[in-house]
Amino acid sequence: MSKVEEKVEKLIKKKIEDLGYRLYDVEYSKEGKDYYLNIYIDSEKGIDLNDCEKVNNEINPLIDSADFIKDSYFLVVSSPGIERILRKDRHLEENIGEEVNIKLFKKDEQGKKEYRGILKKFDKEKIEIEVEENEINLDRKNISQIKTVYNW
Repeated sequence: MSKVEEKVEKLIKKKIEDLGYRLYDVEYSKEGKDYYLNIYIDSEKGIDLNDCEKVNNEINPLIDSADFIKDSYFLVVSSPGIERILRKDRHLEENIGEEVNIKLFKKDEQGKKEYRGILKKFDKEKIEIEVEENEINLDRKNISQIKTVYNW
């Protein structure tokens, strides 16, 4: 997590919770020449466009007045979606026993760059998943993305 993401998360977390939502994640990224500050919110009843607008209207002045981000950026408030990216340990903890898709930066010793299996456990260095009754340990430093799988 970048320093900008950490600062923004600390700044807006309580406000979002006071509105009745949960802050899922904060992501600051560059796409092409544009910067984006993505705020992902969640609630037990789900998230709709009105929820995103409500949160946007409350946090936008906070972020602007804090002036953490010197570049121009687009503020995007949305749901993390059905298939969620798992970037934090708390995301992994919430999904133990669930099916995940893991993408690696490069092929591993088995020549694979992607795995799909049940998330069993994790620590600072490894992620363990079960694939067809086999336990597979993957180095976290080699993982580019972990995402939940929604079986349609």
